[in-house]
Amino acid sequence: LYDSEKKIDLPPQKRKIGYLFQGYALFPNMTIEENIKTGLRAKGFPKDEIEQKTNDMMKRFHIEELAKRYPRQISGGQKQRTALARMLVCEPEVILMDEPTSALDPELTGEVLKVIRSLKGRDNTMVVVTHEMEFARSVADVVIYMADGVIEEFGTPEEVFGNPRSEKTRNFLQGAQNARDGLA
Repeated sequence: LYDSEKKIDLPPQKRKIGYLFQGYALFPNMTIEENIKTGLRAKGFPKDEIEQKTNDMMKRFHIEELAKRYPRQISGGQKQRTALARMLVCEPEVILMDEPTSALDPELTGEVLKVIRSLKGRDNTMVVVTHEMEFARSVADVVIYMADGVIEEFGTPEEVFGNPRSEKTRNFLQGAQNARDGLA
């Protein structure tokens, strides 16, 4: 995005990066439909294309019935699907997600993970920060485990989950397994 020799600095509307915030970051004064349209408007899409893309995205994420509601009127899972729709409507090449399921109950977590899983294999790159180990294991091409700001483990899911080299990684994975088994 920035080349120090050529002094090229693209404005945000020209960048092909989508970011899914941990806390949804929806505009509270805008309807769900308006929230999804914001990126398209900023990029200068024609009105008819904005309408079509927004409607298509709301259908894809099963939130078309929420179009005229405000964020305070919908559930956490619906907010996260709205935030996903808003991010994806602009067709980013790089997708960054910060704990996309943090504050969601198990049913909504599964719903959001299903949507994220459906993005795998598309022509984009995803970087997902998550504590959902089984999800990471099932969808990641590369896993990085960090502890105390240090990369402890880097490799394929098979390497990191199947044969971790770092003691911190082993301890974390054992704790995650114990929590799943109800032993924590």
